[in-house]
Amino acid sequence: MSRPADRCPGVFATHEAADGRLARLRLPGGRIEPAQLDALAAAAEELGDGHLEFTSRANVQVRGIGPEAVPEFADRMVTAGLARARTHDRVRNVVVSPLTGRIGGTDALWDVADRLHAALTEADWAGELSGRFWFGLDDGRGDVLSRTPDVVGVWTGDDAAELVVGGHRTGRVVPLDAVPGALLDVARRFLAQRRDEWRIADLPVDAQERLRDGLSAVGASGSAPGAAEPATGPRVGWFEQDDGRVLLGTVTPFGRLSARQAQFAAAIGSPLIVTPDRELLITDLTEGVAETVVRVLAPMGFVFDATSPWTRVSACTGSPGCAKSRADVRRLLVEHVEAGAEFDGHEHWVGCERSCGAGPDNVVRIAPLPDDQSR
Repeated sequence: MSRPADRCPGVFATHEAADGRLARLRLPGGRIEPAQLDALAAAAEELGDGHLEFTSRANVQVRGIGPEAVPEFADRMVTAGLARARTHDRVRNVVVSPLTGRIGGTDALWDVADRLHAALTEADWAGELSGRFWFGLDDGRGDVLSRTPDVVGVWTGDDAAELVVGGHRTGRVVPLDAVPGALLDVARRFLAQRRDEWRIADLPVDAQERLRDGLSAVGASGSAPGAAEPATGPRVGWFEQDDGRVLLGTVTPFGRLSARQAQFAAAIGSPLIVTPDRELLITDLTEGVAETVVRVLAPMGFVFDATSPWTRVSACTGSPGCAKSRADVRRLLVEHVEAGAEFDGHEHWVGCERSCGAGPDNVVRIAPLPDDQSR
């Protein structure tokens, strides 16, 4: 049986959209260094449409790249450390609880993420994973589990993690230093069982059970504490880190930054984290620097107010950037926001039934149908 092509865009294999080529960069754990963001902003300005867009997997993409500019864009991303080998470009999908180690959780998960990413890119077989397959590390607050990655390590509160496969707890706990190998073993066995499925949840039920049963001799019997319901409030505003420093959370409309906005964020020089809610976390700040950051960035369009409607709405590209869209979705959503419309939970507006960019808990509205046409 021939397997359908994996059309998830990457840096080397881009998507041909109505507004040019789209390149998507994987940010393991959502982390991006200031110098990397600056390099990406320059490439977007010189080779793309001059903007960066955050995705619902805490990645970032650039639109409007000319076909002839794709090789140069890819070369720049490799130089900046934002892309690796072509064979593994699209499989580097790792999500981590964004606040972990700074506000609750544990720094150790970032070390696990680094080792998982390194092992993933070094394993030849891993190049066969689709761009949709997703690894997760949850610190127990449930913010990663709620995103339903394919395979997750959930911190138990000590030096171990429970394995969760296809959204199902396995009752198997392994030391943190063994988590990368355990997660990769599940992914490898998934490849051995799949036919044309991209993700574990797409497998027949009995095949999913076999994957979980294959862990019966892994680690020890046990479980992480029941993950709390993930916080419903946005990570937007001023937060005190456990070490006394300040973390600022901000959003921009549609998770879209101009190159100039990105350059100013990079100039702060602090570690940056993109979240699956299209937020940007600016970390490890002193109070004085944090005050200056808000004073400079807020007038540029960065939102630091957790009550802003832009923390509760998002949208696909819509027309004219996407040929499949029935409407200029973003223009319609801006009109609703400016009119003071109320929104039902987190609404994600789309221009067709494909619902690109929707998060698992989003209320999806298909424009330009009436507001009650949602699912």
